[in-house]
Amino acid sequence: MTLDRLASGLDARITVVDSSSPVMLRLMEMGLVPGASVRIEKRAPFGGPLELRVGGYLLSIRLDEAKKLTVET
Repeated sequence: MTLDRLASGLDARITVVDSSSPVMLRLMEMGLVPGASVRIEKRAPFGGPLELRVGGYLLSIRLDEAKKLTVET
């Protein structure tokens, strides 16, 4: 499943990152790498950004970027 489909409050582990864009490479530098634990803390309404907890800090990403991250619960 992709990260955009994960329910808020559930922990998941990133398995695959589609690193085909410079934005995704930057997110990988910020800790969104295969094997990292991630949790959606908040969702903005109307398809807005997601607030994630990754490695002890909060990170907001666009919904389109979350669709490029495959996770498992």
